[in-house]
Amino acid sequence: MTATAPELTGLAQGWCALSLLHDRIESRVESALQAAHGLSVREYSLLNVVSRQHDGEGGRLQMKQVADAVVLSQSATSRLVARLEDRGLLERYLCPTDRRGICTDVTTTGLTLLLAARPTHRAALSEALTEAARDPRLTPLVRAVEDLRAPAAG
Repeated sequence: MTATAPELTGLAQGWCALSLLHDRIESRVESALQAAHGLSVREYSLLNVVSRQHDGEGGRLQMKQVADAVVLSQSATSRLVARLEDRGLLERYLCPTDRRGICTDVTTTGLTLLLAARPTHRAALSEALTEAARDPRLTPLVRAVEDLRAPAAG
């Protein structure tokens, strides 16, 4: 069944097209990150989220917040953090504002890898969107993604 199969409702067709776009993008980005940097999309996303923390009010993310930001369960996030910690890319510590919470931070090695991987991620994402835009089923979704990155009028 394709994203435009007549037996699907408009809503289901839209969901199928969105899923197709996501799969194409994730596959392209995953391949590029793995080949160039030995990172999965999830690992890159987690490093990226954690690297954007700051020391100000609300700037340190607890594991639940990290899990929400990378769209993983808390247990999957904990396993991913442990793998990255084993590789020397992240470190965990007790949160200074809540001793019951665990916080994470990117190590110098992790930040170096992330900074090297960002152009690869950006290029693979751009290539995937350009390719997807050639598919008429996906063109409106690609436009929507591109509109999200456009600066807000104001």
